[in-house]
Parts: sequence; C-alpha cells; structure tokens
Amino acid sequence: MPRESTPAFSPGFRLSALDVAVLVIGGATAAGLAVVEPWIGFVIAFVVAHFFLFCNVIRMARPLELVWSVIFTLLAAGTIVAGTPGWLATTGLMLAVTAVVIGLELRKPSYHGLGWRRINPGLPEWWSARHAVE
Repeated sequence: MPRESTPAFSPGFRLSALDVAVLVIGGATAAGLAVVEPWIGFVIAFVVAHFFLFCNVIRMARPLELVWSVIFTLLAAGTIVAGTPGWLATTGLMLAVTAVVIGLELRKPSYHGLGWRRINPGLPEWWSARHAVE
C-alpha cells in the first residue's frame, strides 16, 4: 500500500485563486441581490464573509464550520418559512455563535490560523509529533 505524503507545515493566513473567485462571485451576487431585496444581499455577504474568515483567516476545523452552518441554516429557514426569529435576531445570534466557535478553535493545540505564533507557539512541536515519519 502506498504511503501518504506528509502535508507541508504552512500555518497562517492563506489565499488561493479559488478563494478570490468565491469572494468576487459572492460579493457581486450579494451586491446584485441587495438592489432587489437588501436582506438577501446582506445574508449572502454574511455567509461569504464567514467562509473567508473561517477558511482563510482562522483556518477552522471542519466540525466547527459545520456546527456554525447548521445553526445558521436552522435560523435562516425559520426566518424564511415562519418569519421568526427574523434576520436581525439571526444575525445577532450568529455573531455570538461565530465568537464561540472561533474561541473554541483558538484554544486547540492544532490552531494554525492568523496569529498562530502568538496564540499557539507550541504548534510546530504539535505538528512534528503528529506528522512524524514512522
């Protein structure tokens, strides 16, 4: 069976061409729809901004991204279908959820996003122990 190669140690902020494309397309879509219905444009921009924050700045682990996504989807569905809790409450609640998931991510020994040297100076040792060649 072939060995998997060890991933490169590359913590910190990252930005790829695909990320830029998502930001540009998402931003243009949000701006275009905001003309028709401001809240739709805002919600799209809110989600795209969180994509950027979670994937490129914080570099959050998938489970926490999914927790955020499920909570947002439930609140947004309630707002669209039943008019409750409403976009203002959804936004406020999701900003609180954002703070919680970021706080949880920053406390992990695997934190490797922006500012990792100050927040998690033990990351190189954690990485080496985790990816040691056997």
